[in-house]
Amino acid sequence: MRYRGVAVLAGLLAVVMVAGLVAGWMLRPDKDADTAERVTAGYFAAWRNGDLEKMRGFVTDPPASFAAQHKALSDGLAVTTIELKPGPVVRSGPDDARVDYLVRRNLAGQGDWSFTSELRLGRREGRWRVLWSPATLYPGLRGDGQWAMRQVNVPALSLTARDGRPLPDDGTLAPYIAGIASRLDAAEEQTAWAVELRDDGGRPQRVKLFGVEKGRKIETTLDRRVQAAAEKALESAPERAAIVAVRSKSGEILAVADGLGGLGAIIGRYPPGSTFKVVTAGALVADGSGAGTAADCPASVVTAQRTIRNDEDHALGRTTLRGAFAASCNTTFARLAVEGLGADRLAASARRFGFGVPITPGVNAVDGSFPEPRNGAELAEAAIGQGRVEASPLLMASVAAAVADGSWRSPRLLSPKLIREGGGVTPEPRGVPGAAALRTMMTAVVTGGTAAGAGLPNGTAGKTGTAELGDGRSHAWFIGYRDDIAFSVFVEAGGSGPKVAVPLAARFLQKPR
Repeated sequence: MRYRGVAVLAGLLAVVMVAGLVAGWMLRPDKDADTAERVTAGYFAAWRNGDLEKMRGFVTDPPASFAAQHKALSDGLAVTTIELKPGPVVRSGPDDARVDYLVRRNLAGQGDWSFTSELRLGRREGRWRVLWSPATLYPGLRGDGQWAMRQVNVPALSLTARDGRPLPDDGTLAPYIAGIASRLDAAEEQTAWAVELRDDGGRPQRVKLFGVEKGRKIETTLDRRVQAAAEKALESAPERAAIVAVRSKSGEILAVADGLGGLGAIIGRYPPGSTFKVVTAGALVADGSGAGTAADCPASVVTAQRTIRNDEDHALGRTTLRGAFAASCNTTFARLAVEGLGADRLAASARRFGFGVPITPGVNAVDGSFPEPRNGAELAEAAIGQGRVEASPLLMASVAAAVADGSWRSPRLLSPKLIREGGGVTPEPRGVPGAAALRTMMTAVVTGGTAAGAGLPNGTAGKTGTAELGDGRSHAWFIGYRDDIAFSVFVEAGGSGPKVAVPLAARFLQKPR
């Protein structure tokens, strides 16, 4: 009996010890209170309860205007209720994660407004925190947003894809649909309400229309399958990004997956980096060079008292224009522009590719900017898409389309007749001399250059770009074409074009269409 009692006591002690160990493990903060999942759950719970101070507590380095930005949206749009549906936590590394979420707000007297956004998380000093930016509140928002409901007059119409099927009036296409409706001059107008956004004091953008009657049917150029493929590819983008696709032979816009916010893919101007070498190569070819013309690619070069370096100081030595283009040799194109082309011939090539030409897609858009270089140093920078050269993702997609087709065409979302109805004029096509040589160069980028080995499907040609911003950050670019679809992939402050933008293009092109 004595041994039996000892055994029972030992068993009880073991149970107590195990229970204590389990309880202790469950209470460890790194296993329980501080996981990406629990931080996400706490953040959304506080948001549902309207507890902005508690939300702020989950954020690393929250801006002073954190609460004010949330209140500006709620007060400006008279939000009565908010519904939040977060998806699962998706990890992109041991210390980084994201959560896609659907937010639906009821706007007093108007109805529901919903869209999908993204919550980013990271482990900072051993703790999971929300990495908040204005884009968390609304996709693409960069600064303090000013929100308002405006009564507007718009045509009584419904917009469809090219196959006649309806387009969604929410998501990233919503600002484009609202913009098209606002510009068309229909026989019957109706009064509607619009959600209007000013991003950090910028131009107002209509991002949602309420109470629009479905009258006249307007067919756009958008292709639902290509749009779906672009949106799906963009889901894996590491930063604010956009994918634009156009039909090379007509300039028709097939897809605009815009994660830049509002009409960012067509009104945002960014340095194009090395994707602009398509324009510079176009000037060289028009001046008599060919893909096999001899060229030098040193690691660095001094031209016009400006030192130009290649990425990671790579060098090819004596090569061809095709080889320098495929390897994206800054030194080659900067020196050839300064010592051979001159500003006038480079500017003429830029105009042939749509820079400085009014773009009329059927909504507000900006043209590309190629200011006249004031000296040789600026010319060297312009030749590699830096300095004061700027373009939108839409324009750079049209640059790729011009190479594929042999003529530059203004990209458009509507037929030329409807664009005229909206007060626009479609520019005449512009021939691109030596397009066959440029196609050879862009093919070499994919088969053995900076875009090789990234999973791009056969038949793809393109040009990578990494546009330096001067603060250690870079925009990531990749433009190109496959068959009759030309495209532009842009990731704002995303880093390397070959490492970031090219894989997104591969995902887009490999989707069934």
